[in-house]
Amino acid sequence: MINKRLLVKNLLAHNDENSFYDKKRKLNIGEKEGKAKFLKHICALSNSNPNNNAFIVIGVEDDDEIVGVDFFDDSKIQNLINAYLANPPMVQYENIPFPNLPTGKVVGLVTIRSNGKICSLRKNIWKYYGGSVFFRDGSISMPKVFDIEIKDTNSEIVSKIETHAQNNIELTLDGVIDFLNHRHNEMESHYKVFKETFVVCWAGIPNKVEEKTYYSRVDIELINEQVKLFYSALDEVKIRYSEDAFMITEYVQLGLNNNYKYYALEEVVFNFEENGTYTVDSTLVFEPPQYDKKELHHIYNNNNALLNKLKKELPLSPIDKEDLKNLPATYMLCYLNLFHEALDKLMDAKLYLQKHDEEAYASFKEARRILRKIRYSQG
Repeated sequence: MINKRLLVKNLLAHNDENSFYDKKRKLNIGEKEGKAKFLKHICALSNSNPNNNAFIVIGVEDDDEIVGVDFFDDSKIQNLINAYLANPPMVQYENIPFPNLPTGKVVGLVTIRSNGKICSLRKNIWKYYGGSVFFRDGSISMPKVFDIEIKDTNSEIVSKIETHAQNNIELTLDGVIDFLNHRHNEMESHYKVFKETFVVCWAGIPNKVEEKTYYSRVDIELINEQVKLFYSALDEVKIRYSEDAFMITEYVQLGLNNNYKYYALEEVVFNFEENGTYTVDSTLVFEPPQYDKKELHHIYNNNNALLNKLKKELPLSPIDKEDLKNLPATYMLCYLNLFHEALDKLMDAKLYLQKHDEEAYASFKEARRILRKIRYSQG
């Protein structure tokens, strides 16, 4: 079993970016350019590594300083790959905790496994044309038109890197003790062993409602692989487990005019197998709340007026500042109630929210996360 934190360290220590490994400061697949470049790199790394894993490490500066990125919990990233790439590789995004990073920050690890066939863009995106084929030329993903042939050149070296990242009992025990006794000693925390191999630790603040226990400020890690399975400072989570599976139901708080309720968003099941592998199954269960259209029109127009103030750098009243904190969530609710233009308005507000209000920008990222899950689940 591979310890993913060791794997990231070995990739950073082994070499600069090359034909089986790329690194990025951040990943932005919410915008067309960022999504296109990500797909290009996936395509190139897949074609250049037909018989071994290839990797993208996210949250690293050019000088290899680990700065981290926000936790990215999108289990539907394979849907994006399948939609845009022909002969798509298997792609897994994992969140790897590092001890010196701020709370909520992780290193993103994208693992690409080719199916052995030439991968290409299925359709146009940004400035790349459908049918384009990319390969790695050193540290650069380049298009290729002539003499397209996939060759195995990296299997041996990648195998050595993965072998040196194997987990052991000491690392697992250290991870459990650190999680329970140091990082989350102020919270209720637990661990569970599955199939005598997998150790899952979780922590959170319990809240009992009608004999059911929900957790907030939840952190869940698969200690053997040093992978953070879930993290949220905002949502409520219901946790269940059996002898073979660990199950999470995530709830999000939504509402208008200080009248909020929790709505089930997604159910995720980690199924552990006897052969030392596990699978992840996620199901979107979200049913967005529906509101009176007149009330939403009033909120939508108020949001637009507030956004215009931000653009013109006009002073904000105390009421404006309070409304600003709710602007991303209310734009999202408008969009989910068929105000289609509200999504463009939400995206337009990103830079202004980032500049003016930290809490509002956190709300923006939460709204984007929810909408991303809905979009990928719908295909």
